[in-house]
Amino acid sequence: MPFLRSSGILLHPTSLPGRYGIGDLGPAAHGFADFLRAGGQRLWQVLPLGPTGYGNSPYLTYSALAGNPMLISPDLLLRDGLLQNMDLAQVPAFPEERVDFTRVSELKRVLLEAACQRLQSHPAHKASFATFCHEHKDWLDDYGLFMAIKEAHQGKPWCDWPGALARRDTTALRAAHRKLGRQVDYHRFTQYLFTAQWNELRSHLDAAGVRLLGDVAFYTAHDSVDVWSEPEAFCLDPETGRAAQMAGVPPDYFSATGQLWGNPVYSWSHHQHTGFTWWIRRLRQLLQLVDIVRVDHFRGFEAFWQVPMGAPTAETGEWVKSPGRELFSALRAALGELPIIAEDLGIITPEVNALRAALGFPGMKVLQFAFDGNSRNPYLPHWYEANAVVYTGTHDNDTTQGWWAGLGPKERRYVSAYAGMSTHDSVSWSLIRLAMSSVANQAIFPMQDVLGLGGPARMNMPGETAGNWAWRLGARGLSRELAGRLAYLADLYGRTLPPELPQPVADTETHEISSSEQDSIRGSSPMPRSLGE
Repeated sequence: MPFLRSSGILLHPTSLPGRYGIGDLGPAAHGFADFLRAGGQRLWQVLPLGPTGYGNSPYLTYSALAGNPMLISPDLLLRDGLLQNMDLAQVPAFPEERVDFTRVSELKRVLLEAACQRLQSHPAHKASFATFCHEHKDWLDDYGLFMAIKEAHQGKPWCDWPGALARRDTTALRAAHRKLGRQVDYHRFTQYLFTAQWNELRSHLDAAGVRLLGDVAFYTAHDSVDVWSEPEAFCLDPETGRAAQMAGVPPDYFSATGQLWGNPVYSWSHHQHTGFTWWIRRLRQLLQLVDIVRVDHFRGFEAFWQVPMGAPTAETGEWVKSPGRELFSALRAALGELPIIAEDLGIITPEVNALRAALGFPGMKVLQFAFDGNSRNPYLPHWYEANAVVYTGTHDNDTTQGWWAGLGPKERRYVSAYAGMSTHDSVSWSLIRLAMSSVANQAIFPMQDVLGLGGPARMNMPGETAGNWAWRLGARGLSRELAGRLAYLADLYGRTLPPELPQPVADTETHEISSSEQDSIRGSSPMPRSLGE
């Protein structure tokens, strides 16, 4: 599905500034929407939105359908009467530029528990919550019970629960619900709050002409309500409930033993037998939250690498074909035209390219992969097709400044020559300009590149289990000057807001940008004033 020519920014909501230790869906998110509009940007890309588990990775969540309660804004709860000033009086000081996930989760739990208790005194919220529970009963009840049982067993994975609960014995589940009813309601209530606040933000973005680009992980976490509630949809050992076949990728240039992710692979025969109802429900839920979906690990829809349970590395795996065409045919029949971007990075076979082309999905181009000295490198812009999305880098890459710092003199000369950099050029803004000027319909830049930040601002280091996903925008301002630089390039390369919406401005008076500001596009990006001053 081709998309209109546009550009945007990759920034997960957890990275937004704010006093509660983590970005959320409150005032800073609405302010970022205004910044995007002022900068002529039509896309806001986020990572998966589910409740995170081990390692705080948004790609390993407790549910493929639920939202992350850590994103709920206490400020909006205060506005809506579900919190009071006294609830926020003892909020501790948090680091501005990194998320302390342990301390944040402790604070948010206290605040959300207080909001849940106050629900009884708010008839309007109580009625809306009841309606929400009824409308989302097909997944919400299982989610609430799963989280309540998990907490009652000190966070243990579901396969380590008492056998009757792990097997979902009906009598055991009823007893657990009677015992843990208050906790079940708490977890259902957090989903009500998340959805209400997300929908409010979405309305603000719609008014600003900004579309949300979401992300869906190919696999689900083994320790998730999805696997616990529908184990027949995954390849599990019937005795232990653990993954009988684990997901990963085979040995390659980057890893002599491959990558062993540990997620259970899908029992595709079950999904075919059920008409892919699990996938239809998953995509339908996500498309209620976002406008466009980036599908991670798209190559898994053509064939996936499975590794037997207990294998120490991914070396002993094998390729197994997936029913990708059949799946997407079922999705289109149920949901209509699919606004999907395919993450087709890495070693991609002709069969994977053929599947993506047949489905009409745009693929991804990453400029950091382009400069190996080979003029036929497919990530160089002169090889792009219009139905593509170009990135300076992704959440898995170093920042562009960090990447540049690691290049040798020869590679730097090649980047400089290709991008037309001069001695005072910023490499991050040179690549932003290169992406903007390309024929690719979409151009997206991590916020760290827009700010010209170095390696310490990197979002994720693949293969590392600690220290990821914690970067925050902090006290850095999103200035009018920065918005003006983005708006200038968006206008210059035909990626501006549609004409029916008021056009963004570079300053308070006019959309024109001065010659000195045009010159500044070549250099760093000072931000002396915060947006909204």
